[in-house]
Amino acid sequence: MPSMSGYVEYQRREYCKDIKCPVQLDLEKQKEGSSEYDRIRNICKNNCRHTTYEFHHWLISKGYLIVRPE
Repeated sequence: MPSMSGYVEYQRREYCKDIKCPVQLDLEKQKEGSSEYDRIRNICKNNCRHTTYEFHHWLISKGYLIVRPE
């Protein structure tokens, strides 16, 4: 889906990087595709330390809008 004119899309792991999540910081030290990268990435995918509530409120504080087509 293309971006809406005048808006930017959320970039992958932007929240994690902005709040300096320790798991994200460890992930950034690893080579993408390595076994250690995959192990740490699994923490993000399956056992995130943050809640959807925290993420949602971060989105609002950064001015993001959640939209969907009709």
